[in-house]
Amino acid sequence: MIGGLRLTPFDAAAILIVLAAALGYFNYRYLKLPSSIGLTVMGAIASLLVVGIDRILPGADFARDVVRFIAGIDFHTTLMDGMLSFLLFAGALHVDWGEMRRGRWPIIVLSTIGVALSSALVGGGFLLLARAIGFDLPAIWCFVFGALISPTDPVSVMGVLKRANVSPTLEATVAGESLFNDGVGVVIFTILLASALSGDAFSMAHAAELFAVEAGGGVLLGLIVGWLAFRMMRSIDDYKVEVLISLAVVMGGYAIARPLHASGPVAMAVAGLIIGNAGVAHAMSETTRDYLHKFWDLIDDILNTVLFLLIGLEVVTIPADLRLLVLGLAAIPLALVARSLSVLLPLRAIRPGHRYGRVVPVTLIWGGLRGGISIALALGLPDGPARSVILAATYVVVLFSVIVQGGTIKRVLERLTAADARNQS
Repeated sequence: MIGGLRLTPFDAAAILIVLAAALGYFNYRYLKLPSSIGLTVMGAIASLLVVGIDRILPGADFARDVVRFIAGIDFHTTLMDGMLSFLLFAGALHVDWGEMRRGRWPIIVLSTIGVALSSALVGGGFLLLARAIGFDLPAIWCFVFGALISPTDPVSVMGVLKRANVSPTLEATVAGESLFNDGVGVVIFTILLASALSGDAFSMAHAAELFAVEAGGGVLLGLIVGWLAFRMMRSIDDYKVEVLISLAVVMGGYAIARPLHASGPVAMAVAGLIIGNAGVAHAMSETTRDYLHKFWDLIDDILNTVLFLLIGLEVVTIPADLRLLVLGLAAIPLALVARSLSVLLPLRAIRPGHRYGRVVPVTLIWGGLRGGISIALALGLPDGPARSVILAATYVVVLFSVIVQGGTIKRVLERLTAADARNQS
């Protein structure tokens, strides 16, 4: 409710789209920053303006109305049952299966063991940091934070790779790892959150069983719906119907995943890979291929724009407590160290003695951006003492990741590539 008017879901969507379009235009016309960075920065500035207006005009209750509007959005349902399926499918369409196969072992290991290791490292470190700063958080909630901040955001990562000059195999490896670590991360997050909410003791054996069922079921479901869609597309030649089939895969497949207790995010990543590779190569005309990619690029851009706008606006919902800022800043090096260890140790384990050079680990570590998915998972947490702490830490880590890492990764990789070329010559 804003200004005494009750907002419908359509009103909320309209406000977000209008804001995203206006800020996107301003960024493209004047700032000329990469869209994810520009929208995050302008969203943060907009939120600070809201806070400033509220301080200057305390009777206006403007900030309170904005907080009420953002809090009124069911982020968990919106993301888990809507945005995430579209984002992962759209991202998977552009991943080259042939190049990804060359990096299949790093993708498999980093998106499973790597995410689990990062979640444990971040969770344990966050517990120590929180208690040192004065927050008495239960351990399970610290590991919930570790699970939601560990996956890299495929939208952010792919946006970075488009601007950086890396090899096709490395690009496919980073993109594939990001796609699947996202699905795996959501599974781990869901399991830990259920344990935190129930109050039951966390059981590693039970968690491993749930993980195997959800992740394995997601892969199987993705293979089935992707194969069915491929067969249907190959039997016709009508771009409108084929684009509609791809939309049915995302919405129908994701809806089926829940009652089957399969991971919808994993299923959509697998289905997107099948349609984006076998479907594009063997089941579509050039016209259909063009329309399919343009349709999903548009869906991807719209959802990406809204999510990054919400990242900036989220600061309005965080309580004014200096300790939260300190904890968030301390969580930045923690997340980076955890990401480094969860990349370097598995890579060393699967290829002992192999020298990757500097470009590969730096791309995976510094290019592994956190983004809208971490924010949406944090915003979807239930009300309670842990929510504001996790929300603040997530906001600071994501803001640093998008602006600092996303803004510098291209230059970092260019310098490393040039240095390696000089050393070889």
